[in-house]
Amino acid sequence: MKISVMQFSDFSFLFELLKTRPKKRLVVANGVDVHSIEALALAQRSNIVSVILTGKRSEIEESCQQSGISADMFEIVDCNNDISAVEMAVKMVRSHEADFIMKGLISTDKFMKFVLNKEIGLLPAGGLLSHVTVVLNERYGKPLVVSDVAIIPLPTLEQKVVMTENVIKVARAIGIAEPKVAFIAATEQVIQKMPATTDAFELKKMWQNNRFPGSVCDGPLSLDLAIDKESACIKKYESEVAGNANCLVFPNIESGNVFYKTNTKLCDAKIAAVLVGTTSPAVLSSRGDSADTKLNSIALAALLS
Repeated sequence: MKISVMQFSDFSFLFELLKTRPKKRLVVANGVDVHSIEALALAQRSNIVSVILTGKRSEIEESCQQSGISADMFEIVDCNNDISAVEMAVKMVRSHEADFIMKGLISTDKFMKFVLNKEIGLLPAGGLLSHVTVVLNERYGKPLVVSDVAIIPLPTLEQKVVMTENVIKVARAIGIAEPKVAFIAATEQVIQKMPATTDAFELKKMWQNNRFPGSVCDGPLSLDLAIDKESACIKKYESEVAGNANCLVFPNIESGNVFYKTNTKLCDAKIAAVLVGTTSPAVLSSRGDSADTKLNSIALAALLS
């Protein structure tokens, strides 16, 4: 299903896409807290997922009562503690009892320890875990699929290849037929002492040699050239991507994270984010995420699973 750009004012298009798909099963690792349960109730009432909660049944029922939510709407797998809860959740995804996983009330390091476990985890041998965010900023008017803002500190050229493949995959999943990918740097000039520019140049050459089929890629591009047509016009930079990018591949976690937080904190942008590279996507939620962000992320992961 191809979505018109004009439909991208919010994430309602994800829910429209999911109406045509079988309902997915989401398992939440130690889903015992009020914050998670309120977002999960929204997701289940939206009819996009059926929710399985692992964790202490008594804690789940107490949080449901505090939220005015019936615990009967969820499937509950009673576990003694947070460690057994995340282990159970990962095993359920591996055994196809659930389609994807979400972090509940458990530290990120404990959650990731089981997700990345070589024996029982969800990352294939030789795989690369990365973070993909879909940003809806009203000033831009269409989605931006960006990576990596949370997981890979300083990606190598080989890792940037995988990151590029991931953003293209997500862009297509949300209805962008021919993703336009910008390899971001501080300048469009290739400068040997600036690895972001030389890597971007190599990535563009790979695209020219059909490494990323069905997309249009360009770089190095400064952020203004990637998303602002007026800047591209002033600088006389001609490219299908310039001023029209759907996907941004950042050269390091600092630039990606600053872009993410600028959009969320100063621009009130809407966000959906997932971990990819695992056998099924994972939602790495935090208490600081709004219920809407959690719901949008669940919808994106359901679409990708």
